[in-house]
Amino acid sequence: VEKIEEQLASLRIAKRSTLSEEPAYLLDIDVSKPAQSESSRFVAVSCSNKSIRVYNRETLNFLREYSTRPGILNGVRFAHACESVVFSACSDGTVKCWDVRLATQKAVQIFSGYPSNVLISFDINCSDLIVCAGTEKVETDTFLVFWDARGVTDCASTTKEPLGVYSESHNDDITKICFHPTEPNLVVSGSTDGLVNVFDINRDNEDDALLATCNSDSSVSFIGWSGKDYKRVYCMTHDEGFCWWDIARLDTEEPITLLHVLDVRDAVCIENDSLHYLVGGSYHEKADKLFLLGGTSTGNIHLVSCGTDGLSLVGTLRGGHSATVRSFCWNLTDESLLTGGEDAQLLLWKPGAVERSLAKKASMKIASSVQKRVRVHNSSLKSRKK
Repeated sequence: VEKIEEQLASLRIAKRSTLSEEPAYLLDIDVSKPAQSESSRFVAVSCSNKSIRVYNRETLNFLREYSTRPGILNGVRFAHACESVVFSACSDGTVKCWDVRLATQKAVQIFSGYPSNVLISFDINCSDLIVCAGTEKVETDTFLVFWDARGVTDCASTTKEPLGVYSESHNDDITKICFHPTEPNLVVSGSTDGLVNVFDINRDNEDDALLATCNSDSSVSFIGWSGKDYKRVYCMTHDEGFCWWDIARLDTEEPITLLHVLDVRDAVCIENDSLHYLVGGSYHEKADKLFLLGGTSTGNIHLVSCGTDGLSLVGTLRGGHSATVRSFCWNLTDESLLTGGEDAQLLLWKPGAVERSLAKKASMKIASSVQKRVRVHNSSLKSRKK
């Protein structure tokens, strides 16, 4: 952890994105998964103006924008085997897939749900074979919908029907879905019903597929896998709670709960500062450590390390964002960090980087004028976050 503290302390802003004409909150970030020898070339951002924006990963130069108005796009993920293919879930009941090499708005593939489905979360498994999306609750129904994703990278625009659904395991909006990083048949889902469910989708039916149900006692805002073989599952809640479970202990006498913090804001001590919210988590393989990212309403970013004995502050990044940070993507190969916020900025942090002062001054000026325009919407957007 000391090495990571040093790396974090050395993180500086390398690049800022140029802000678009229409300022928007940056709600989700993913980077393309390159061939092993190369570094990723693209970064995609899901924005509150209902669009997906794609940038050059090194320069943060804007490349493409996809929108599906009036549909709202939720989340963004690149395929694992093809770095130019990017997915997002849409409120119109589809998961759409684009190829950033093509100069077209048209999706190369559309995964179509059932008529009443409003998709608000999704993921694609590590072998790029299965797409899974979660729905909003409609009347009494809430679904995990599955599709066969094979052939996405080489077929003309076609629409795929679902393979099937799980409908019994949640009874409210499914806010997050996260496939296992290395085992393509394992997926975890989180919901506003407080439940975090672990499934093995190779099993014949939903009952058999449900390996574990963990209760966060609150509404789930983020989920992920951690630990040496990714046998642990963690979640964050909309009221800033944190839960961490060891799925490997399911068949033992030991309790599966490793840590349950009701309110992280009270649990992490920060000198002359505070923690207002959690953004998400990231498991650091080399350090075998789970880190949480949180922040302040003024844009400071806190990195918190997790142990079974509790949470502790590793360090703070200041001087980047001027408002709440909503998304991040930590690249462990080059130790760089991408962050997106309510100030409509996308930042690339790198160890020891030097930002050109001219660019910084210009972007700061733009940020303040953007804030004026964004501030009007603050109250409505804040309430929507909950």
